[in-house]
Amino acid sequence: MTATAPSFNLPTLAELRSGLPNLCGWEAAIQSIIKQKEPVYLNTTNLKLENITAGFACALHMHQPSIPAGANGEIISNLQYMFEHPNNGDNHNAEPFAWCYSRMGEFIPQLISEGCNPRIMLDYSGNLLWGLRQMGRDDIFDNLKRITCDSQYQPYVEWLGTMWSHAVVPSTPIPDIKLHIQAWQHHFAAIFGYDALKRVKGFSPPEMHLPNHPDTLFEYIKALKECGYRWLMVQEHSLENLDGSALKHENKYIPNRLIARNSHGEAISITALIKTQGSDTKLVAQMQPYFEAKGRGKQQIGNMTIPSLVTQIADGENGGVMMNEYPRDFFRVYHEIRDAGNNYADVVALNGTEYLELIEAAGVNPGDYPTCQAVHQHKIWQRVNPDNATPETVEQVIAELKANDHQFHMDGASWTNDLNWVEGYENVLDPMKKLSIMFHEKYDSLVQQDPSITQRPDYQEALLYNLLLQTSCFRYWGQGVWTDYAREIYRRGEAVLN
Repeated sequence: MTATAPSFNLPTLAELRSGLPNLCGWEAAIQSIIKQKEPVYLNTTNLKLENITAGFACALHMHQPSIPAGANGEIISNLQYMFEHPNNGDNHNAEPFAWCYSRMGEFIPQLISEGCNPRIMLDYSGNLLWGLRQMGRDDIFDNLKRITCDSQYQPYVEWLGTMWSHAVVPSTPIPDIKLHIQAWQHHFAAIFGYDALKRVKGFSPPEMHLPNHPDTLFEYIKALKECGYRWLMVQEHSLENLDGSALKHENKYIPNRLIARNSHGEAISITALIKTQGSDTKLVAQMQPYFEAKGRGKQQIGNMTIPSLVTQIADGENGGVMMNEYPRDFFRVYHEIRDAGNNYADVVALNGTEYLELIEAAGVNPGDYPTCQAVHQHKIWQRVNPDNATPETVEQVIAELKANDHQFHMDGASWTNDLNWVEGYENVLDPMKKLSIMFHEKYDSLVQQDPSITQRPDYQEALLYNLLLQTSCFRYWGQGVWTDYAREIYRRGEAVLN
């Protein structure tokens, strides 16, 4: 199970090392791939911008956590646990879930063979990919590799990067944000090859969670850019204009420039495509973005007129609507577009990077995108001049705001805003921070002196436990067995580090 290296001189990556996923060790090779600047879709797209009035872009998010619940306490996929315990709760859905992870590898080729022009963006957590390999599900990998590595399907399918272990960014220790991003790239390249990784330019954050603490957001965007990402998918209500007002309605359908300032006053930005509305899987399952796009037209950026884009993401497997209604409506809509003669004109399906490359090749300047920032940041910069900011003044203002403004928080925003990812989970968060500190105390100076340290089995195993402990499911699913799983992962990580 190794990914083939392209013709130029790069090491071949094994998918597993010592039975564990390949998350580290070849950072320089990965860096040489992700830094390449050539267009990804511009030379292969069958769409022309002048023929399009509006587009719709749909992404599927797929994830299963890794848990210490094997027969002898091994770390296995929650999907494997579902198969092994079919009578618990919803575990009878294990095979339908597995089918959902695989089916785009059949749907996309079928639609193309039927004369349609489909698009799909895919976001799979590293945990899920590792778990499927542990389960020996070569059938799923064969389907995914077909639409990822076969050049005839590349114009239609875009992979989005994500955090390897489904960690929500605001509560991830800052030094580990980049480790998650890099680990996913490593693992993806080992499975699908360097050429496939070269095409991954958009990023999909777990739970659509955007940090709003100035330093966390700054480091997050910095890490994304250092890892070669061009754009980030962001939930509309996690953003505000620079003056603190809500985004203009029409600005949600064109790219935005997300600006982050840290507590030293430094600024950085990245292109954001805005996911509208909530996380209701019905929106994607029933192809609502297509119907919304039919009501939209062209918009102005600078002196250019471009098509609007309706962007949506949903869990790709979760709930009856995704398992049962999505296949019906997915085919129905693409057949409707084909039968109306609109495969290449009017309202069309687009992928995120394809859209950005088309509009920027036509002359749109990313500097002209409307600007935005993370929600609640205006309240900070109202009180602190960014040009004179210091970590002390920023933290003092944050403390004052928390004390006097019940609406103000620095926990970020996500598509699950009814849940708080921090309060009430100190029994997971404190060990998470502790294990992270132990990891960095042990390895950071060693890696600085000798980057090949990341190839050592002990580093690989310690990194794996550190990232696994940060999986959001250990909080999302509440106290009880899930926090017990987290405690056991912490114990194993601590043992490796000691």
